Amino acid sequence: MRQILTAVRALFYMTAFLSLWAWLAVWARRLGAAWDTLLPPGSVAAGVALIVLGATLGGWCVALFIVEGRGTPAPFDAPRAFVPSGPYRWVRNPMYVGGALLLLGFGLSQRSLVMALFTIPAVLVAHLFVVSYEEPTLESRFGKPYADYRRHVPRWLPRRPRGERRQKA
Repeated sequence: MRQILTAVRALFYMTAFLSLWAWLAVWARRLGAAWDTLLPPGSVAAGVALIVLGATLGGWCVALFIVEGRGTPAPFDAPRAFVPSGPYRWVRNPMYVGGALLLLGFGLSQRSLVMALFTIPAVLVAHLFVVSYEEPTLESRFGKPYADYRRHVPRWLPRRPRGERRQKA
């Protein structure tokens, strides 16, 4: 029952957060209407693919936070256990990576250069939040395991974990 309530809270927080960023992207498009460029029709398919990829990655991360972390992605309802598994083995902030892919995909699917470029300030805001709040908070909450994790897993660009090899078929 507790996991179900956590999942409902996580779904609510995630929907509100994504809606806010989508609204901001639409607002940016209106502000930049004078210099917005209509992207080619092929951008729609690329955008939809990025939306699906970003949503899948974000959903996987939220599920891990609920099941393994016993919490949600919201800073005020954060996981109670450290979650270094799944996509977190490859990159420290896969949920933000997924969100950036979603936002970029949204802009491309709308064929709006302004909306697609809005991903840049969104990523900068996420970076500042991660560096100034999340990383210090996680280090104080989880101590040495998080400090070790931070030394071995990159912040933004995914990399295969050390010691992990592809198995031959």
